[in-house]
Amino acid sequence: MEKEQKTNIINKFASHEGDTGSTEVQIALLTERINQLTGHMVANRHDYHSQRGLLKLVGHRRRLLAYLNKEDAGRYRNLITKLGLRK
Repeated sequence: MEKEQKTNIINKFASHEGDTGSTEVQIALLTERINQLTGHMVANRHDYHSQRGLLKLVGHRRRLLAYLNKEDAGRYRNLITKLGLRK
């Protein structure tokens, strides 16, 4: 992920100035990395090392989403609609 792309995502999902570690920002960054790795896996089906990394990222994002849902369901619903995660 390029630095400009990462700063754009952080600015879009930050709750206040200088916010780089909130749950929403972490989930948004993980989602972008997951989307990039998914594209890589389409082209390289037998890259099992990247596949394992992708599964670890998905699990980390799932745990963060569960935490956010438990803490504040409104922020959770707002985030998943912004990211387009659920149908």
